[in-house]
Amino acid sequence: MGNSKRIGVLTSGGDCSGLNAAIRAVTCCAKNIYGWEVLGICRATLGLLQQPPEVIRLTEATVDNWLTMGGTMLGTTNKGNPFAFPMEDGTRKDRSQEIIDAYHGLNLDALIGIGGDGSLAILRKLAQQGNINFIGIPKTIDNDVSITERSIGFESAVNIATEAIDRLHFTAASHNRVMIVEVMGRDAGHIALNAGIAGGAHVILVPEIPYDLQSVCDFICDRQQHGRRHTLVVVSEAVCTDAGETLQKELQFGEHRLGGIGQYLADTVATKTGSETRVTVLGHIQRGGIASPMDRLLGSAFGVAAVDLIAEGKFDRMVTWQNGQVSSVPITEAIATYRAVDPAGTLAKTARGLGICLGDRQATTPDNLTSEPKEPQLQGVS
Repeated sequence: MGNSKRIGVLTSGGDCSGLNAAIRAVTCCAKNIYGWEVLGICRATLGLLQQPPEVIRLTEATVDNWLTMGGTMLGTTNKGNPFAFPMEDGTRKDRSQEIIDAYHGLNLDALIGIGGDGSLAILRKLAQQGNINFIGIPKTIDNDVSITERSIGFESAVNIATEAIDRLHFTAASHNRVMIVEVMGRDAGHIALNAGIAGGAHVILVPEIPYDLQSVCDFICDRQQHGRRHTLVVVSEAVCTDAGETLQKELQFGEHRLGGIGQYLADTVATKTGSETRVTVLGHIQRGGIASPMDRLLGSAFGVAAVDLIAEGKFDRMVTWQNGQVSSVPITEAIATYRAVDPAGTLAKTARGLGICLGDRQATTPDNLTSEPKEPQLQGVS
């Protein structure tokens, strides 16, 4: 590659806050520091399957106001694996070579892909097959990409979930209810654990910690007996029923998505404890909105680091955040496993130390609860 380069950038997988900050950083660094040309590839690999490829020429003027914008201005997709692409006749076709040809047809010297572990695995496979100089940037609200403490989108999602929990405390206390908040987390419970602690939840259930539903119900009853009439329960969507069943909802085109554990818990808790229960499913609210300051900083740092790796000729790597610094690791290491909640880690210990029920023990109530003032009872309020 010569000194003058043309690089591409795309976002793949589910959207989240902070993606535009990363795209902006890639563009500004490539233009300001190296004088390179940047093409934004629309709708991930779907944009490369179009004739001609669907791309946007990115300049500093183009991305000037993208920093705080939610979602991704380039568009994205979490469907259509190019190695088994669904066709109109119901068959699946390997269209990977079309994407590779489009990359080379655009005369790109390198490609930066912003995605989760699934997207990065697909993009790396394309890169290895098609001689593509590839750099990965981790993004996922689940924060489950390994070898990075933070992924783009996680901080914003936690902020949104925490704010929801904050608001639900008041209505729960007003009606002496058990409020159950179902948050996202396909494989890992990081959102539930972080937002649950930050929001003052009383029960937090995550897929990494097997729970006993009777212990949860006993914990709720103990709170009520000691004058704490309302309980906030935060549960990750990937948590199974007490029988080990994963709850899913069928969507159009035969797709399935996790969902339903919140309602399952509400029904069961109401039956076992006699408590009035309500469910709030945050869903895609956690993906939307203005990016948090941390996600803007993280996206900016990752974007600059990715461009620097291209300048150094270091490819097949993913940028990471470790100990307050940006570094990089081979993509193969980053996608070999996923980053789960550590049941014995700092946050789990913190939750237990705060008296939060994680469902993995018999619920106990500290004696000093009896000395605390009871919540005021509102009469005749509907």
